[in-house]
Amino acid sequence: MLNRRRLSIVLVAATILTGAFTGCGEGDKSKRLSPPETATETTSSGNTITINYSKPSLKGRRIGKDVAPFGKVWGIGDNEATTFEITKDAKIEGKALPKGKYSLYAMAGEKTWTIIFNKNWNQWAVEYNQADDALRVPIAPATAFDYREMMNFIIERDGRVLLFWGDYMVGFRVQ
Repeated sequence: MLNRRRLSIVLVAATILTGAFTGCGEGDKSKRLSPPETATETTSSGNTITINYSKPSLKGRRIGKDVAPFGKVWGIGDNEATTFEITKDAKIEGKALPKGKYSLYAMAGEKTWTIIFNKNWNQWAVEYNQADDALRVPIAPATAFDYREMMNFIIERDGRVLLFWGDYMVGFRVQ
């Protein structure tokens, strides 16, 4: 009788712990410090653009110094790599990009940002291998019309993709 009781207690505890650890593995991603977000739009040319990303906050940090250091490649967003997907072959600022799914990286600078489309989309934002780059596009950053504590993407119907973070706005056109 005592052994059955112990066995029952052990089984109940194991079930509770398994559920707790399973929940921790996946977890509610919306509770992360950098919550997930999706931006999607079907352009007037019929190309559907989808960006899945996590929204980091600046928390007093400065772009180019404390976060997204100038001259170094960084994963746009946080957690898993930000993904950029197009349903049709396109041109990004006039340069060809086949339809498909990519991870997004950038090299920020005071006068130019380089947006990087990487073929390996199923990875973490901190992972990067230049050999997997599909396309690099130089973009001139602009001053945003309002300050954004959390990173944000907006996709417009004309195919313009805008990244807002802090005082920066970085945009590129998908045609």
